[in-house]
Amino acid sequence: MEQVWASIISTQAAPSPWVIASSAVISMLMVLDRRLWRRTRHLITTAHEGAHGVAALLTGRRLAGIRLHSDSSGVAVSKGRSSGPGMVFMLLAGYVGPGLIGLGAAGLLSANFAVAVLWLLLALLAALLMQIRNWFGLWSILVTASVLFAVSWFASEQLQSAFAYLVTWFLLVGAIRPVLELNSSRRSRRAANSDADQLARLTGLPPILWIGFFLTATVSGLAIGSWWLLGEVVQA
Repeated sequence: MEQVWASIISTQAAPSPWVIASSAVISMLMVLDRRLWRRTRHLITTAHEGAHGVAALLTGRRLAGIRLHSDSSGVAVSKGRSSGPGMVFMLLAGYVGPGLIGLGAAGLLSANFAVAVLWLLLALLAALLMQIRNWFGLWSILVTASVLFAVSWFASEQLQSAFAYLVTWFLLVGAIRPVLELNSSRRSRRAANSDADQLARLTGLPPILWIGFFLTATVSGLAIGSWWLLGEVVQA
């Protein structure tokens, strides 16, 4: 534990500008390529449902469990009032969650805390694991956590930094595509019970307004995160 804590509070040299730029390109391919996205989208769903769970706990709701499905969908169930600010905040958190996590990671990377990013993500997965209520979700979290642990514990400092940048870029870029998919699904009437529709019923504001909010938040997160992450590239 002393070794882990020492690595978390220590700074690491930033990778070369080429590595930072390459990790950005790879993350975009992971999001834009349809075949890759079918697999990598599970990571965004994990962050999405985890954000719902955190928001539920912060607003005093009782989290009853989280399920992650093989089709990359998921659900977070909480108990409490079916309306009010707490429910609104919980519904808001899902689509903006991955981008906010990515933004936090980008802030740490800009200060050269790459290993801290990996261990904090691992801690979040460990907390999420306690709320998983289905076998696929359990398997998905364990596989993801195992990869993070292996890199955090066994990889060289250079590889750890490069991997932290890749994960951060992916969270920032990947947060946007589900919002666009949500808008497309609503047009074809395949998402009648989406977060945006539930927010519309709770607040009286149209779903398209909430989709616009999700899109603005995720794009803004990518813009700010990119500014922080590309600082080394610009300086070079």
